[in-house]
Amino acid sequence: MSSAEGKPWTRERIARLARETSLTVLDVGPGVGTYATLLAGLPVERMLAIEAWEPYLETYHLADLYDDVVVGDVRTTALPPCDVVILGDVVEHMTRDEGLELWRRSAEAAARAVYLSIPIVHYPQDEIEGNPYEVHVEEDWSHELVLDAFTGIGEWWLGTEVGVYERLTGGHEH
Repeated sequence: MSSAEGKPWTRERIARLARETSLTVLDVGPGVGTYATLLAGLPVERMLAIEAWEPYLETYHLADLYDDVVVGDVRTTALPPCDVVILGDVVEHMTRDEGLELWRRSAEAAARAVYLSIPIVHYPQDEIEGNPYEVHVEEDWSHELVLDAFTGIGEWWLGTEVGVYERLTGGHEH
């Protein structure tokens, strides 16, 4: 389960986008379904997810929270076209190059925005519930490193452990 830091900010930003039209949202690495629950009540037409660890589908009842859940490693799974992509505490589970490539692909898939939530302090983590995808591969992200590495960031929110970053896409870019 990810940190609660930044979740209200992310919800408010997505709610702002949803005022114009209902959205299709892709949650990459939904885990326990935090973002599906967070966005409940907003005009989200479809909630999609890509989850690498198949046991989470049953454990956390992801089919009840999302309209469609694809089981696959996002590093090798195609991202469906959508309005918003949420990379909620997922990039630290891969190498920097893989995370940057996912950021690029997410911006291509998202018609409106990409949101990245990532630890900005030393935040080690091992396997959880036998899930090897839970290991933090990159533990040394900082706010400065995120701003230097991830292109197109416009707005952000910083907590004590987590930073959340917004990249507007498709004519909505800053």
